[in-house]
Amino acid sequence: MKEKIIIEVSAMHIHLCQKDLELLFGKGYKLKKLRDLSQPGDFAAKEILEVKANSEKSLNLRIVGPVREETQIELSKTDTILLGVNPPIRNSDDIKGTPGAILIGPKGKIRLKQGIINAWRHIHCNFKEAKKFGLKDKMLVSVKVNGIRSITFHNVIVRVGEKSRLRLHLDTDEGNAANINGKGEGEILI
Repeated sequence: MKEKIIIEVSAMHIHLCQKDLELLFGKGYKLKKLRDLSQPGDFAAKEILEVKANSEKSLNLRIVGPVREETQIELSKTDTILLGVNPPIRNSDDIKGTPGAILIGPKGKIRLKQGIINAWRHIHCNFKEAKKFGLKDKMLVSVKVNGIRSITFHNVIVRVGEKSRLRLHLDTDEGNAANINGKGEGEILI
């Protein structure tokens, strides 16, 4: 079965827990929304943090809200090379045993013991979309991208959630490989 899906390139970003947000920006600080993202409730915040790890170079990362239970940094392989770290490919929120970093904000600096991942390419969908397309939570599928740099991504994990919207999220390296600039379209292969 072939089903069309919108593909979005998810650039490097950081999710903060409330405690870390306050240490970096001040007591009681609330994120300021820059724009809504495609997944309901998620937004790009106006705030940006400097992130350092094992090299002299650093990255400036946009914060994605709302706050989460744990701070997590999502980078492409190219980004991790620049920072001098080698994190595993993981699902979001699975940060146990991952490399840490130093976060530098306007009101403070903190050292994370863990939190850097290379996010596993994934499909978000809600229960109705999952049923319609024959998808199940944690199922692995392939997605074909047509065009001048046609490519098929295998081992794409499906994440079914009540408020999710059908989208494939790739990191910037994967998006570049498929010649996708921000948004594209593909076919789910089941």
